[in-house]
Amino acid sequence: MHRNTQLVHDALEAHGIAPEILELGAGAHTAQAAADQLEIEIGAIANSLIFTADDHLILVMTSGAHRVDTKYLATAIGVRKVGRASAEQVRSATGQPIGGVAPTGHPGPVPTYIDSTLSRFPELWAGAGTPATMLRLTYPELVRLTNGTEVDVTNPEEE
Repeated sequence: MHRNTQLVHDALEAHGIAPEILELGAGAHTAQAAADQLEIEIGAIANSLIFTADDHLILVMTSGAHRVDTKYLATAIGVRKVGRASAEQVRSATGQPIGGVAPTGHPGPVPTYIDSTLSRFPELWAGAGTPATMLRLTYPELVRLTNGTEVDVTNPEEE
């Protein structure tokens, strides 16, 4: 097991979540690729995205079915500006590469916001530390695991 995936596995166990981690043969650098390999709806993919929120980094867990509206999210979480983090910032915050970022297993805590639309799915799949690994969990487990704040990440009026 890859070191990053082991850290994710251990964090899941520490939170009382039985780790179910799959290695995908072709890797999954996009939500659509992961959904295709898992044979699930793209909306059940919980993308782990690192953003800058004013002067700090945040993790946004969002449904693979849509994009984060950064202006809407900034207003929702009470910051001036939300923007995409660089690959270096992602690696620094999580220890994991873009395309494989997990909701856990990071070197330190990352404030986390969870797309409330993910609650529509009985099970979710998220990155597990590498582009080739995915973990299964439920929405309540994701909230508990990340100590995340539930928010709308897109304007409901524009969906």
